Amino acid sequence: MARKNIFEVSPERAGTDPEPAPTPLARPLLGLERPLRPASPVGAISQSLENINSRAHRAEEIERKLAEGQAVVELEPDLVDGSFVPDRLEVDPDDVSSLVAQIREHGQQVPILVRPNPELEGRYQVAYGHRRLAAAKELGLKVRAVVRQLTDEQLIVSQGQENNARTDLSFIERSFFATRLEDKGFSRDTIMASLGVDKAALSRMIALIRRLPPELIEAVGPSPAFGRQRWAELADLLDEKGKRAKALKLIGEQDFSAQKSDARFQALYDHLKIKRQKPQTEAWKASDGARPVRIVETEDKVSIVFDKIVEPEFGPYVRLRLQTLYDEFKTGKSTTKPGD
Repeated sequence: MARKNIFEVSPERAGTDPEPAPTPLARPLLGLERPLRPASPVGAISQSLENINSRAHRAEEIERKLAEGQAVVELEPDLVDGSFVPDRLEVDPDDVSSLVAQIREHGQQVPILVRPNPELEGRYQVAYGHRRLAAAKELGLKVRAVVRQLTDEQLIVSQGQENNARTDLSFIERSFFATRLEDKGFSRDTIMASLGVDKAALSRMIALIRRLPPELIEAVGPSPAFGRQRWAELADLLDEKGKRAKALKLIGEQDFSAQKSDARFQALYDHLKIKRQKPQTEAWKASDGARPVRIVETEDKVSIVFDKIVEPEFGPYVRLRLQTLYDEFKTGKSTTKPGD
């Protein structure tokens, strides 16, 4: 029977065997490393047992609240890992610097939400509060956190709803997060609950991400100033011939990555938006005054058109001599010294 009824015998149980002793419990939250042992009848009337019972009850209450996510604990930041599905494309250093200043002055007012890491014992996995975690780490402080036992679905719903409530993610981050979740096998109902969007909006978000190279999205970053319309225009530009390779080349340049995210988006958009040069047409005039050839030049090719009316045999003649002309060109090119 319970320790508080150690001298009381229930009428229903009179004459029966005594109730088995409870299983010893460890209370790490209160620093009791060794299990609590059942008290003897003599110890039950002592102040010592009363103190132990009191501490045990307090520990049970703390652990109950912790399990329900009502208690805030302090964790070493190095023990907290990121979410298994990141929702941010990057963390703005200015935002972290601002949080560092606030926490240094006022302390961490809002705890982060974590769960025990299901794959690494003794570690935790963050649902939301990545920037607060980064700020605490920079300050060398423990991070205040609520610990909950969360399934994968509960974690990503909490993660998405928290950021959605604070309008904390840009359009492209929300869309990329949704697509990552679908790629990991989460249902669209779960994703809609996480992001707070309806089925049609989610379909549009995922469809747009499917048109964009993931490495391009990650290189551009959150670009908070640009929404669905501009990203859709960028996707249209990438569908044009040669534009995708042109874009991937640009994002690999050092000058591109050195810019802020909004500037990176604008630079890429402008780079692809440049209108193609209009074809330049020129009629070639021979020494006898005839114009048997028309030359059409664009930014990526030169076309030579032979006018059969002016000189019907000139085109076939040039065609037969193309190999000779090409060999002469290659020979002259190989013997030409740089700077000549």
